[in-house]
Formats: sequence, C-alpha cells, structure tokens
Amino acid sequence: MKRLLTAFAAGAALLLASAAGHTETLTATGSLHADQPGPQISRYIYGQFSEHLGRGIYDGVWVGENSKIPNVRGIRTDVVTALKAIHVPVIRWPGGCFADEYHWRDGIGPRDQRPVRKNNWWAGSDETNAFGTHEFMDFVGQVGADPYISINVGSSNPTEMREWVEYMTSSGDDTLAQERRKNGQDKPWKTPIIGFGNEAWGCGGEMTPEFYSNELRRYSGFYHRSADNPTIRVASGANSDDTHWTDVVMKNAAKQIDALSLHYYTLPTGKWDKKGPSNGFDAQAWADTFAGTLKMDKLITDHSAVMDSYDPQKRVGLFVDEWGTWYDVEPGTNPGHLYQLNTLRDGVLAAVNFNIFHHHADRVKLTAIAQTINVLQAMILTEGDQIALTPTYYAYQMYVPFQDATELPLDLTAPTFTQGDKTLPAFNVSAARGKDGKVYIGFAGMDPKDAVSLTIDLGGLKVSKVSGQVMTADKMDAMNAIGQPATVKPVDFKGAKIAGGKLTVTLPAKSVVVLALQ
Repeated sequence: MKRLLTAFAAGAALLLASAAGHTETLTATGSLHADQPGPQISRYIYGQFSEHLGRGIYDGVWVGENSKIPNVRGIRTDVVTALKAIHVPVIRWPGGCFADEYHWRDGIGPRDQRPVRKNNWWAGSDETNAFGTHEFMDFVGQVGADPYISINVGSSNPTEMREWVEYMTSSGDDTLAQERRKNGQDKPWKTPIIGFGNEAWGCGGEMTPEFYSNELRRYSGFYHRSADNPTIRVASGANSDDTHWTDVVMKNAAKQIDALSLHYYTLPTGKWDKKGPSNGFDAQAWADTFAGTLKMDKLITDHSAVMDSYDPQKRVGLFVDEWGTWYDVEPGTNPGHLYQLNTLRDGVLAAVNFNIFHHHADRVKLTAIAQTINVLQAMILTEGDQIALTPTYYAYQMYVPFQDATELPLDLTAPTFTQGDKTLPAFNVSAARGKDGKVYIGFAGMDPKDAVSLTIDLGGLKVSKVSGQVMTADKMDAMNAIGQPATVKPVDFKGAKIAGGKLTVTLPAKSVVVLALQ
C-alpha cells in the first residue's frame, strides 16, 4: 500500500502498568500530508445489508400498513428516520443465503395472494413475502439509499434474472413493464448494483470457482445493461482468505464484472461452534476480538494483489459486502435468527474497519455491514414500538463526513498494548478532506485501559480550529437499552488543540474520536 498510517505495525511499545486498575498515558507522534491527496473514499463504503433473516426485515423494517407502530406504507418511520440521519448510501437485499432460494415473483402482486415459503436457511421460519420488490424499493427510497439487488444464481436461471431486471427497469410497453405498473409502480426503478449470487462457494450452490466463473459468464451474457441504467455487476467473491477463488474468477470472468465481493466476519474465539458472548466479556475477549478484526487489512491487501495482476487499472472494485461481528446468539432467542446485543466494543470495531477501508479506497468501493436491524452487528434493535440505536450506529454517524471525502496520508505509529498472548496497536486512524473542505481525522482506540497522547505535525496545512466528538464509556460492554435514552453515544470532545502547526490529542481508552480541522 501507499504511504499511510502504520498503526497496524508494532510500534515502539510502551509497557503497561502491572498494577491492577492502574492506567497511564501512552504517546505517539506523526505527520499529516494534506498536500498529497489519495483516492476518493466512496460513500458506498458506509453501506448496509438487510437479509430476510430473523427480525431483520419483519419487525425491523416491515410492520404492515395496519400496524399501530408509526409507519409509511408499512415501513417503520422510526427506523427510516434513524437511517436517514446516518446518510445510508446503499442497502443490499434480499440476502445473503436467502437470495439464492428467493424467487422474485413470490414478492409481487396483492400481499394476501403471495405464497408463504419456508426460509430454509434461517430456522425454517415462515416467509410471507409481504416484503418484496416494491416494498424494498419503497424502503430504500424513503431512506434515500440506492438498492443493491442480489440475484438468485444458485437455484434459478438467467431467464428469471432477466425478467426480474426488466420488471424493475423497463420503461417500454412490454408485458413486464405493464405488470409492474399494474402493481403500483409506473416509472422504472434504477438498479445501480446487481450481485450475481451470494457465497457461491457455500450456501449459494457449493460451487467451485471454475464452475461459478462459467455460470457468471452465462448469466452476464443475458444481463442487458442500458445507457440510462449502467449497473455495476458484482461477482460472488471469496470467503475470507481464499485468494484462489479471487484468482480464478478474475482470470476467467473479469471482463464480465465491475466488482468482486469479499465476506469476512469477526469472531472473538475464531471458532464457529463457540464464538463468544456479545456482552459480559472480559479484557481477553476484547483483545481477541480486535486481533480478529485487524485481519481485515491483510485480507484486503492479499485479494487486491491478486486483482491487481489481472486489473492493474483497478477498474474492478472490491466490495466487502458482508462484514462485522458474529457472536453467540442472545440467550433465549431463536438460534437461527442471529440476534445479538451491541456494545461499545462493536462501535470501536466499526471505526477500526472504517479506517482500514479508507486506506484501501483505491480498490474498496463498497462495504455492507451485517446487518442493519436486529441481526448480528446491527445499527438498530427493535422491540415492539421501541428501538435502540446501538454504538455501531453512532460510529456510522460520527464517520458521515468521510463519505466521498479524499483520503489523506497520515504517518503515525501507534504504541501497543498487551493482553494475554495478544499484542495490538492502541489505536488505528485515517484522515481525509471532506466535501466541505475540512480535514477530518478518525481514531479508533482499541486499548481498553490506557489513553494515548498524540502529537501530529500538520505540515503546510493552515488550520486554526479543531472540534470533534468522542464516544466512550466506563465499561467495555456498555450498551444502549431499547426504549431508553442512549448512554453510549457521541459527545463533544475537548481533548484536542492546535498550536505551532501541530495537533495534539489525548485519545481516551476504548473510544471513537472524530476531529474536524478548519
């Protein structure tokens, strides 16, 4: 990678105090290079993923037009309001594993006539199909986001794909366009992003990369892009570190795609059969979780290197369209619905990943956290007519200024902290010039115990004012309760100042800090 923050490298380690409960302030120095702008940080990096899984769609988004919960055409008003506030740019739907068993015709027409299907992937729950194409397009429209449609490749065929796309996008007088109009949508929808299958190596069909590449070429041959709807075509990409998959797909089908996906989840234990709890964890689990999520940087580097060998111009984007924490489900809930609580740890972890994505903005053009509501690392948790905005939600809110900003190099080596067998950087960081002309710096403080005193040389950057926000809490597993005022959320940050061309910052332990320089 180009010159950038070296916070992932082991810096000059400062010893942690051995006395239990004693804290100290670590130090670090660095330089900002505002005169050497990098690539644009696509707003799509702040995307969302909403699958038909558990209460992600039903209860989370869709309550029905007759619900007592305030809604617009059946879609929760409180959820839409919250997502608009963090400027959600894109939402991926309908899956996930669900996508490769989904047949779009099940979800159109009068709702009382739609078939009820078994959701085979997620606990065998009834899928009523009350939320289909029209409802999803209404949802993203209300939020102000773009739709990212995942096409069924695993159990479907190119004809079904072509007909769904024509149903959504045709402006003519053909039968599919007329059927859409009959169902209530006169004008065609834009479909800026189409994914060809999901996890084709697993739940999307247990395919080899060679077989999937051929299927991808076949489907692409019957996908007709138009000048007024130049869709981004996304191939089903690798599972975490499987660079062989990336190599084969790029070699055989790079000409047929515009992006390749990557999926990677952070598990505290690294074990799928016992992942660890979402709350009530100890300092070792905290460190293990961040050690796991920092692997994202190497994964992107490795897959990007393979893509570079076939696409040195970086035409094909890398879409990390499933990422986030995955814990053991909350006790007492359906194991197949993947409901977990969301703590300060998740908010800091989200910021860690944002900073990683920013450093790879030349190749990473979209990400989608799993998932938006009530599933895995959610923005929002709902219970009846009440909601909680999670620490992850507030991390997204704090990083809004980075959407479509221009990345700026920041040389800064983090001190380290040690917990058990893990030695990790105390923080990671990224910088960018926002569309408003201000320079923004985002810090993710991973040290759960000690603050860090930072001094950053601003070079020739002329600034006279610094402001910002911080999100932290006394406890590592602090969280926001449903229906109660949020306690883990951003507040004004007073720990930064500018003097003599330098920025000094006192970064609190276990925190997210975003600064604006002007």
